[in-house]
Amino acid sequence: MTPKEVLAYAKQNGAKMVDFKFMDFVGTWQHFTNPIDELGESDFENGYGFDGSSIRGWQPIHASDMLIIPDPTTAKMDPFMAVPTLTMICDVVDPVTKERYTRDPRYIAHKAEEYLKFTGIGDAAWFGPEAEFFIFDDIRFDDGCQFGYYHIDSVEGIWNSGRVENPNLGYKPRHKEGYFPVPPVDSQQDLRTEMVLKMMEVGIPVECQHHEVATAGQAEIDMKASTLVKMADNLQWYKYVVKNVARRFGKTVTFMPKPLYGDNGSGMHIHMSIWKEGKPMFAGDKYAGLSEMALFAAGGVLKHAAAICAITNPTTNSYKRLVPGYEAPVNLAYSSRNRSASVRIPMYSASPKLKRMEVRFPDPSCNGYLAFSALLMAALDGIENRIDPGEPLDRDIYSMTPEELADVPSTPGSLDAALNALESDHEFLLKGDVFTEDVIEKWIEYKRLNEVDPIRMRPHPHEFKLYFDV
Repeated sequence: MTPKEVLAYAKQNGAKMVDFKFMDFVGTWQHFTNPIDELGESDFENGYGFDGSSIRGWQPIHASDMLIIPDPTTAKMDPFMAVPTLTMICDVVDPVTKERYTRDPRYIAHKAEEYLKFTGIGDAAWFGPEAEFFIFDDIRFDDGCQFGYYHIDSVEGIWNSGRVENPNLGYKPRHKEGYFPVPPVDSQQDLRTEMVLKMMEVGIPVECQHHEVATAGQAEIDMKASTLVKMADNLQWYKYVVKNVARRFGKTVTFMPKPLYGDNGSGMHIHMSIWKEGKPMFAGDKYAGLSEMALFAAGGVLKHAAAICAITNPTTNSYKRLVPGYEAPVNLAYSSRNRSASVRIPMYSASPKLKRMEVRFPDPSCNGYLAFSALLMAALDGIENRIDPGEPLDRDIYSMTPEELADVPSTPGSLDAALNALESDHEFLLKGDVFTEDVIEKWIEYKRLNEVDPIRMRPHPHEFKLYFDV
């Protein structure tokens, strides 16, 4: 839509308010809301001011003024507001220079798309993330200098099989058995369907929804693939819809990768491919029906995987999921069908249009704009430098001996290790000025200061079990 068409759309839908959403540095939507009369055509050029020093990882207090510029092509009616509310996703601009802000994740994603076109390798990168999440009935957590705890509950949790529920009806998925029993074991079918319907209401095409492997309400809803910026926008709508629908049902959702000990964590497998002039560039006559370009792209992702993890797996909790020896795809190898490899080549269809690679180590705590951009930049680096991904790993990795696995590298074992990798390996992200040095430096600084160090310095509850009586 054009600005003029947005105003007509708002009037047609009886909008009384307009809500402006934009992405912060770390990966959370922020917003503010104005009466609809405050929106005019000129505002799509002049924007609205806000305090950039109050947004994580952005401006210092002495240079806090920033602007948001609404993107008219993203206009929708927000399905959760009591009062009819138009909403748009916004870009962030420096009010003095009028230039896009380097730390705006959406700007980085736009630059990644432009750099792809500049290389001539392709004109569109398609992404299809599979974001998993947990639906809980209750969550309590707190910590202080002398205590720290969390407590999770779910009516589906297998730990409640003996709870007095007056009556307890059973049918609670056992650990690692939540994929795919029918109701009543799957008690959240209607809830997930409502999430799907709301997604479709805001224009997100959905392929399917289902219960996931873990007990206690692990779920997945799959969106149809789209281009980089569009899919990153959709991923934010996905999280927004899922959380708000759950709240209406009296439940809560988390995209935290590993909230439960002893059961599967939540990943976000990312399917990606490159197209040019309407043709799929990853289809060919090489291994698993891939092109030489696709194999080089996989080589780039595998080469830079440790650094990429600092962006695609950006929390300390991410590495409670990425643990060698379990089912997480920590092994930096590629394979057709083999889900124990970090890069899988799906074999569901022989259609060239569906030929892609699936990067399996990312998780849904990431900032989609940054994660998709980093993966694309790694793939392009692989293509430009003809990086050989090596031989495919078609064996069951979990049946291989330590000696056989010695030459198979793994994802980092902690966020700190991933940040160290990013610090030493980020030249590929700087091409085309897609990521900038200030973005990389601030990301590493923010993560170390606000996440790595606070976790490192706090005693863990399990340490009391292990060490209190030493």
